[in-house]
Amino acid sequence: MKARILILMAAAVAALNISCAPKKSVEEKLAEFTEWNESFMDSYREGIMALNDNPDAAEAFADSCYEVFVNYNKTALEENLDNAVGLEALKNVYSELEDDELASYLDKFSAPLEDADSVFVASLKEGVASRRGTAEGMMFTDFEIDGVKFSDFIGKGKYVLVDFWASWCGPCRREMPNLRAVYDEFHGDKFDMLSVAVWDKPEDTVEAAKEEKIVWNQIINAQKVPTDIYGIEGIPHIILFGPDGTIVKRGLRGEAIRAKIAEVLGK
Repeated sequence: MKARILILMAAAVAALNISCAPKKSVEEKLAEFTEWNESFMDSYREGIMALNDNPDAAEAFADSCYEVFVNYNKTALEENLDNAVGLEALKNVYSELEDDELASYLDKFSAPLEDADSVFVASLKEGVASRRGTAEGMMFTDFEIDGVKFSDFIGKGKYVLVDFWASWCGPCRREMPNLRAVYDEFHGDKFDMLSVAVWDKPEDTVEAAKEEKIVWNQIINAQKVPTDIYGIEGIPHIILFGPDGTIVKRGLRGEAIRAKIAEVLGK
């Protein structure tokens, strides 16, 4: 089985040399790029299915495949900043790029853009600008939803852990046991929590909050308002704010949540 997986990986990686010789047209480059990605995903799905009964091996295989996928698409992006191949590669890997790296690509990007693509690239630039304006060490940015202000909870003398989530988001729901444990352990004069529901139907949020036993403060029906302000492209996105409203840490997940809170509280 292991040999079969390695063969699948090798076949996918070797499926296409994306150096894109100058004699090839953009259409040919794009066709080869698309063929590589489709072939790779077919091989990935076949490999994952073959490892259904071995979760550890499946996870290792998925991690290896993802690394290959990202490296391939980053190379395609770097070599095709002036054509459609680079644009499609950017769509595949933008979420894996640090803001400085993403901004560097966007500054160099000169591919002709359709209207929809122009909106996509513009949104990436806005996201970079938003995250730079709400980076760790920066003061929080306020917003208001249905008469409730973010500043009603932030900057009031406590550390506040804010979970941006949605009822339909599987990873968000899987993070809830960690959040409940943190709340039960640390809630008090120096620490509080806030859930902000985004991209969700209010009635679904309310139902999910009951199911997840969310007893801490909530802002419901925030939709895109906070995610645009804070440059959040995926959820859950968990941010720790300091007593004065300073952004202490972004992107907390899993065991790192408790560790960071214990650190700042001196526990």
